[in-house]
Amino acid sequence: MPKRDAVFPAGRQSLYEINRYSAAIRSGDLLFVSGQVGSREDGTPEPVFEKQVQRAFDNLKAVLAAAGCNFDDVVDVTTFHTDPEAQWEALNAIRLKEIGEQPYPNWTAVGVNWLAGFDFEIKVIARIPGP
Repeated sequence: MPKRDAVFPAGRQSLYEINRYSAAIRSGDLLFVSGQVGSREDGTPEPVFEKQVQRAFDNLKAVLAAAGCNFDDVVDVTTFHTDPEAQWEALNAIRLKEIGEQPYPNWTAVGVNWLAGFDFEIKVIARIPGP
């Protein structure tokens, strides 16, 4: 069985080393991206919710780009929210700006009570474009 083909965005490998996981794994023409949060460069949470969500999307875009993808290649999205009802309006404004045109990817939103100090996390599966 081949070894995992890990993908990391430039400049953030140390954060993944500390926590011992890969930003994404390439398998055939699919990219499985680990949950991305609104962390600053030092790994701490962005304190303002809207900025945390935007930073999570920006971090996601960096992982996608490292594999030659963008949000148009995303086929499945799962998001995690610490207070979905209170956060939805702010999140949705950013989400609609980021997801692009129809057809939209699948999307599952899950309410959770703990995200290691964060309030939002997004993980995706993308199809890697062919040559």
